[in-house]
This record gives sequence, structure tokens and C-alpha cells, in this order.
Amino acid sequence: MPKTPSKTAPLRLGIAGLGTVGVGVIKIIQRKANLLAQRTGRPIVVTAVCARSRDKDRGIDMSHYAWEDDPVALALRDDVDVFVELRGGSDGPAKAATEAALAAGKDVVTANKAMLALHGQDLALRAEAKGAVLRYEAAVAGGIPVIKALTEGLAGNRIERIVGVMNGTCNYILTRMENEGLSYDEVFAAAKALGYLEADPTLDVGGIDAGHKLALLASIGFGTQVDFENMVLEGIERITIEDIHHAADMGFRIKLLGVAQMTGRGLEQRMTPCLVPATSPLGQLENATNMVVLEGDEVGQIVLRGAGAGMGPTASAVMSDVIDIARGVRIPTFGVPADVLEKSTPAVAATPAPYYLRMSLLDKPGALAKIAAALGDAGVSIDRMRQYGQEANPEVAPVLIVTDATSRKSLDVALEGMSQTGVLASEPVAIRIETV
Repeated sequence: MPKTPSKTAPLRLGIAGLGTVGVGVIKIIQRKANLLAQRTGRPIVVTAVCARSRDKDRGIDMSHYAWEDDPVALALRDDVDVFVELRGGSDGPAKAATEAALAAGKDVVTANKAMLALHGQDLALRAEAKGAVLRYEAAVAGGIPVIKALTEGLAGNRIERIVGVMNGTCNYILTRMENEGLSYDEVFAAAKALGYLEADPTLDVGGIDAGHKLALLASIGFGTQVDFENMVLEGIERITIEDIHHAADMGFRIKLLGVAQMTGRGLEQRMTPCLVPATSPLGQLENATNMVVLEGDEVGQIVLRGAGAGMGPTASAVMSDVIDIARGVRIPTFGVPADVLEKSTPAVAATPAPYYLRMSLLDKPGALAKIAAALGDAGVSIDRMRQYGQEANPEVAPVLIVTDATSRKSLDVALEGMSQTGVLASEPVAIRIETV
């Protein structure tokens, strides 16, 4: 049976992980104790903490909190009502401690997108079997309340599409490349120096981090079990400054864009570079900001924009979950009971869309005609075509093509046909154009 919280007893937190987010959560609780009590009707306190190092100076007073070296021991303490997991990692101590807390019937709040994307269904079943709640607003898009929007605000809608920029590091890189005319390698190095990248940078620039987030949103939006395994992933490593400038010349901007929608072929989930209209909300998104666009059958399009990372925004998201628990709000992990979530059928092909093609052609008679013929033979029609001056190499001509809407399968056939023409100086780049 669901827990009935006391209206006056403190809600006692055990926090595992005292990095940027964990420290931010403690600061909110210390500085806003009266406000939190007024908004929830009960005090919210920290009783115990856990981190990799006891001796690190974190700039806050933790002398009143008990210390545990083992996050599992923290989760099982009698004076912890809510286990707050902020260590990260899809497996290992974070998963073990979360499972221990749920087995003990304790509520869990986490910012761990990787753990949920890979093990969310199992953890949701464990939570609901014990009458516990598993909350994770901070796992997706930082301070943007997108989980609450889907599970509560838009609960009366059939979700038709979820689109978003969900990795601030990638957006920062692409924005700086465009605004300052820098190469990908130059901005990547700057982002690394500033500490914007994960320890494994491919989690960011390879689209994995954002893909984890999209998988969680898709589960809520479409009532399916989390299915990160069938996410289509492509990072931003191949995007050049030339692509960015040419896209702008044609009225587009390039974003690492997540798209999830239920189609007649199954659930489509992809996190890939896309062109979006420069005048659209996503096209105007700058720097490390995140944006999620939700489309419902009743409400139409909702645009949520805000800070996707950082101490304040992410700690704010953690506290929104803690406050809901303090108020007695208890919602299934993915919006409906986990045992009714169905396994999705992955869409084997993306919905047809226009594509941007960039290629370099050898200066040969009829070269452009051969490319157009390869497209035509594959059933791909051309919307626009531009040929730029032969600047760096007089024997090579840069060519841009925007196709009409086509399937990726037809486009791949066209690209294979182009490779047989003998007029390509390099492998073509193909980027999907998304209408938002």
C-alpha cells in the first residue's frame, strides 16, 4: 500500500554523491528550510551523506550529517526516508544502493539517466511492488520540468511527438562554431578545458547522454518500456564549419536533435544531427541551453526551455521531486504502472523527411548531371541545389543539395549510386531536415 506521510514529521534524506548537484541540494535545504516547510507542510532535513572522499572541502557545513562510506549502508539507514542518488553510473554502487532502498520500501530520487535508461523497467517494477516511488526530474534536461509536464500537466493528452535539444555541451559546441567561425576540434578542446565534457567525451558529442534522456521521455510519452537499445544515435563529430555556414545560407541551423514518435511502423527514436529552420524556437536556441518540444493531441505544441545542467538548475529539479514526496504526491515511475508498459516495436525506418547533402565534385564534364541522375534513379527529387566557388582546390567544386521528403532507405540507395559515378572527391555528408 502507498505510504501516508505524516503531516508534521520531518522528511529525512540520505544523499549519496556530493558533487556539484549534491552540494546544490544541501545548499537549498540549508538556506530555504522555512520556505520548504511552508510549501510542503513538514520540514525537509538531511540526516546522512555518502561520497567518495570525506576530506574534500565542499564549501558547506556538513558537521550535522552522519557519514557512510557505502551508499548501500546509507540507503538502509533507519533515519533515511528518501534515498537521493547523485553518484551516477549505470551500474555498480549507484544501482546497488537504489535497489537496496527500493527493497526496503524507501522512496528514491535520482539524477541518474544512464541507470534509468538501461534498467528503468526493472527498477520501476521493484519500486511499485514495495509501494515506493522512483523520481528522476533531474535526469532529463536539467532544470526544465519536462518529466512533470508529461506525467502530470499533459496527462490528458495523447503525445504525438517529442523533439528536443537535450545536451547543452553539443549545443555549446555548435553555437560557438557558428558564431566564431571555429572548427569542431577547436571548440571541442575549449569545452574540455572548461569542464563541459563528461570524463568520456563520447557520452556528450556521440549523442549517448542525450539518447538516455530521450529514451526516458519516450517511455512516458508513449506508454512503452524504456528502450535505449534501439535508439538511433549519431554524434556531431562529422559536422564541419562549412556545413554550419552552408546551412545558415539556406535558412537552417544544425542541432543535435532528439525525436521520438509512435508511427504505424513502431516507435521511432533517434538522436542525430538535424537541420532545423533558423526562425524556429529550436533554431534560435543558443549555447548550453536545452529545449524540449512536446506535441499533444489536445494541447498542440508546448515548448519548454531552460538551463540543462549546472548546480542550481539540476538541484532545483532534485528538490521538485523531494517536495512532491513531502507533499504525498505519488505517481508511477513512467506515468502508468510499470506492469502495464508494453515493449515497443522499434521503427525500422525513419519517417520521410527532406535531407541536406554536402559533397565535393571533381571538375569533370557532366559531374553534376551524374549526381542528379543517381538521385533520380533512387526516386529522390531535388528541392534546391547550390554550387559554390572553387576556393581551396580549383579541381574540386563544393555542391549542396536539399532534397524533397524521402525515406532514408531511398537516400542510401542514391548515395550508393553516387559512389559509383567516379565524380565524388570525398564521401557525401547527409543531414536530416526536421520540421518543428
